Amino acid sequence: MTEETTNELRPTAEPNAQPAPSANQPETPSIRIAVSALSDIGCVRTNNEDFFGYDEPLGIYVVCDGMGGMASGEVASSRAVAALMQSYAASADSGAPVSTRLLYAITAANSDVWENSQIPANKGMGTTAVVAALDGDKLILGNVGDSRAYIFQDGQCVQLTVDHSYVNELIRNGTLTIESAREADLKGMESIITRAVGVAASVQPDFFSVDLKPAPRSFLQQTDSPATFSMTRSPLSSPLLHLTQPAPTSLT
Repeated sequence: MTEETTNELRPTAEPNAQPAPSANQPETPSIRIAVSALSDIGCVRTNNEDFFGYDEPLGIYVVCDGMGGMASGEVASSRAVAALMQSYAASADSGAPVSTRLLYAITAANSDVWENSQIPANKGMGTTAVVAALDGDKLILGNVGDSRAYIFQDGQCVQLTVDHSYVNELIRNGTLTIESAREADLKGMESIITRAVGVAASVQPDFFSVDLKPAPRSFLQQTDSPATFSMTRSPLSSPLLHLTQPAPTSLT
């Protein structure tokens, strides 16, 4: 497994990386996962507002993207990842379903970011979040905002999550199509998200379930292959892949 890391939180200790809390682990699942991650500052901003974290023994993988243009986006994303992973680890022996543990973890992340946004320097901060957690032979996904999860299989790229964004709301209500949205003049609203972690005292994530068998799966996480699962903010543009509409089972 090869890993490139920027702005990450994972259980192995190294400079500027906070270790995930230890916990008694459940029985090792039959799914074998290789993890690789990369975050890039891009060509517009001067600071990187992406943050990600994972704990392979716990089977939890998180990507957060601080809200661009708002105060302390990088603070929001890093705090959300840390709080989410700590909450999920703390519930390892609770016996609660994975989806319930994810809900509590995302709620904990929201509370942490919301409370810290009351500091004047952080006023208005928030972040997206997309989380994947192993549940036996299934993958439970939770998302808030427009950070996405994809799966690649048999030459196709399928988006698993649903964007909480102004653009997607227009697509869902029939005002725009996926094709027309690329050319539409949205008067600066194209980057607006309709849900985020930490912008209010409560948060409403969506949850989805994906069956990982019978096909083998491998996973990629970044501030956004057989079959490949990807968590990302931006649509992938490889000409080798055909983007299709979401097809997982919703838990909400």
